[in-house]
Parts: sequence; structure tokens; C-alpha cells
Amino acid sequence: MIYIFKASKTFWRKFNKLSTEEKAIAKEKYSIFQKNPFDYRLGTHKINILSARAKRTIYSAEVAQDLRAVFYIEHNVVFTLDIGNHNIYK
Repeated sequence: MIYIFKASKTFWRKFNKLSTEEKAIAKEKYSIFQKNPFDYRLGTHKINILSARAKRTIYSAEVAQDLRAVFYIEHNVVFTLDIGNHNIYK
């Protein structure tokens, strides 16, 4: 499937606050994410509590050890909501 990628203002605001090293890692992982958001190297999994609140399936992809990106897919659009540590699940 060919995906279209979009990101929220919240995602970009938090991305811009990441350290230089975290941004570099995130960009590296994004190249994998663009090819397949469910690539095993991203450890993508459903976040049940967020999915229940949003009434749609919300996923988390591992960017670094304590850095996650949260997203959902609607048709062929991948919409990234947030990036940060596990606190983004709250």
C-alpha cells in the first residue's frame, strides 16, 4: 500500500524540542516508517487506552529506548499525533 504521511502541530512542536541526537534517530527511523509503519524494527503496537478514548486504533512506534511516536491510519493516510516518552499515552 502507498501511504500519505501527515503530522499534527503537536507532533512538530514536540519534535522541534528534541535533542539533536534524538532528532537524528527519529529521522533515521522515519525512513523505515515511510516504507512500512509496521516494520518489526519499529516495534509498532496498538495502544488500547488511547484507542478506546479516540474511538479508532492508535498505534505507537518505538523511535528510541524512551521515545515513541503515536499515530493512526485512516484509509491510506498515516497521521502522526505525538512524539515523546511514555507520558504521551496519558
